[in-house]
Amino acid sequence: MEDESRIWQQVIGIALAGAVLALVGGYLGFLHPLGDSLSVGRGFAAAAVLLLAVFASFAGLRMAAFVSMLLALLTGAQVLLAHNWPGVPGRYTIYQKNMMYRNAELPALEADIRAANAQIVTLQEVTKPNAAMLARLADLYPTQHICPGGRVGGPALLTRLEPVPGTAFCGPNLAALQVVSGEERFWLVSVHLHWPWPYTQADHVDLLLPVLDRLEGPVVMGGDFNMVRWANSVTRLAEIVGTRPAGPAFGSYIGLTSLVPLPIDHVFATLGGKATLRPALGSDHLGILAAVEL
Repeated sequence: MEDESRIWQQVIGIALAGAVLALVGGYLGFLHPLGDSLSVGRGFAAAAVLLLAVFASFAGLRMAAFVSMLLALLTGAQVLLAHNWPGVPGRYTIYQKNMMYRNAELPALEADIRAANAQIVTLQEVTKPNAAMLARLADLYPTQHICPGGRVGGPALLTRLEPVPGTAFCGPNLAALQVVSGEERFWLVSVHLHWPWPYTQADHVDLLLPVLDRLEGPVVMGGDFNMVRWANSVTRLAEIVGTRPAGPAFGSYIGLTSLVPLPIDHVFATLGGKATLRPALGSDHLGILAAVEL
């Protein structure tokens, strides 16, 4: 009986150690991009550590259980706050959407963009068929800046704010344009990051950082970042342009399952903002409508 109890203690200890490693590893994206990939499951890892810590306590591993439980509560609270803390609404409205390159519901998406009536629209996966929808929106958004992309299309910016002539440019899966509103001049950015490790997201971020670093003044940035907002890759991009996320974080990617959507689409602005969700409308991403502040 004692041998059986010790075996269970070892099994629980090993499982708890593995869960803790996965949780802590999600904070090490600055050392290796694997850390960012692990950070996607931070909430699940924290829940697993908390559950295993309870079993560890009953198995006699009280010190390990106490430390693990504290770690799980601290890290899990961060994720809960990101998903539940409401942002403060601002004066500028932005509609963010990964259109999906093979979208078959473009009329419905066009109607939703018109209904939202945001001042700024940031889009990704803009292909030739998708660009035809943008052309129909020219009455509402006369300023349109579309950048080339790969097989799935590129990023785009639409706005009815006054553009600053000669400021529009394209970067690696990035579209940027400076606008004027009253006495305020600020940049609009639409970005579509590559997939995370083992794919090339970290390299893509390294390409974008010097591009974003050249932007002078406030920035409003929307995009499909293919990564949670607390990951190292996304925080580096947000910090270099001096922005905060519009909250709360929403599960926006439903391509894997609608039961557990991933929060990988974000809107950032100098003082953050308040975000709400819009329907999928032919995409595997939900839209985000945010009111942001500079």
